Amino acid sequence: MTLASLILANLWAKKARSLGIVLAVALAVMTVVTLVAVSSGLEGSAAQLITIGKSDFTVAQKGVSQILYSSIDNGQLRSIQETPGVETAVGVLLETQALNADNPLFIEIGIPPSQLANFGVTVVAGRPFAADATHEVMLGWRAAQNFGVGVGGRFQANGTWNTVVGIYSTGISYGDLGAMFPLTAVQTYNRVPGSVTLVFVKVAPGHTVSRVVATINHDYPELATIQTAAQFGRADRDLVFLQAAATGSTILAVLIGAVIVGNTMLLSLFERTREFGLLRAIGWSKGRVVTLVVSEGTVLALIGSVIGVGLSFAATAVLQALPALHGVLHPNFTQGAFWRGLLTGLGMALIGALYPAVRAANLVPLRALSHE
Repeated sequence: MTLASLILANLWAKKARSLGIVLAVALAVMTVVTLVAVSSGLEGSAAQLITIGKSDFTVAQKGVSQILYSSIDNGQLRSIQETPGVETAVGVLLETQALNADNPLFIEIGIPPSQLANFGVTVVAGRPFAADATHEVMLGWRAAQNFGVGVGGRFQANGTWNTVVGIYSTGISYGDLGAMFPLTAVQTYNRVPGSVTLVFVKVAPGHTVSRVVATINHDYPELATIQTAAQFGRADRDLVFLQAAATGSTILAVLIGAVIVGNTMLLSLFERTREFGLLRAIGWSKGRVVTLVVSEGTVLALIGSVIGVGLSFAATAVLQALPALHGVLHPNFTQGAFWRGLLTGLGMALIGALYPAVRAANLVPLRALSHE
């Protein structure tokens, strides 16, 4: 009998115990993969948000609970605009509004019409809104298609009915699914005069992005510069907490799972004492016995990991179907999420099986064979 066939025979002989380990691994992997996928989805949304303006980097208030709570006043905006090396710095006020079940986080952007070109906006139909207009809106072309509204139509958002005066394109799907209003109108509706959420900065030719970023970070310690989604946690504490939860859950899953696996396999060791004694008596080395026990745990871990990934897809589907999260939760199952799930399962098995394996390898053959 080959080692592989012996491993499978042993696992099949103790089906209930094997199933228990598989389920423990599967639940741990499901938790880890789900949290990583949700965290990655939020990072993806963050990346979409900061690419709307086609800038070199974005400036936000540091340490707010959510990026949309960021607040930069006119004085800070002017100072950023006057920073050496800055070609343009466009301040925008962002908010989201639940328009209906299909659009629970419809993005609304307040921006001065004079800054539309610097923001990377192209008006493809109609005209830009007036700077002092209170009931004018421009829709992204994707949003116009989704709502079936064109130039001259009526659109309810920003707390009032508005006339659609133009259709725009940013070249970014996330931005083209939203709407743009005069900055003053959004500030008035949200009662935040003289304040913007983010500043999108374009660096002038002949200057390096890194030097301008360093200058702003030094001169404005209360603000955070963001160039990639990975840096989004500088401004958004909720994303940092979720990423920490994913990391913490991985560590806890490995440790708690290792205890469960180790305890289960240790019980199996007591039942199989004579078997291990016989293997040692017929010439099996200690290393081969360790390989047998660890391999059994590894096989169960691989099976549990596959099941755990499947359960993660099911869990996120259930979460997305909940009314409170419908259209809000967008998990991103990256390669990294699957690798972390697999490593979690293998870590549980290897750490948990190591002690029982060493115990089995060090059994004295004669004593083991006389064990009742």
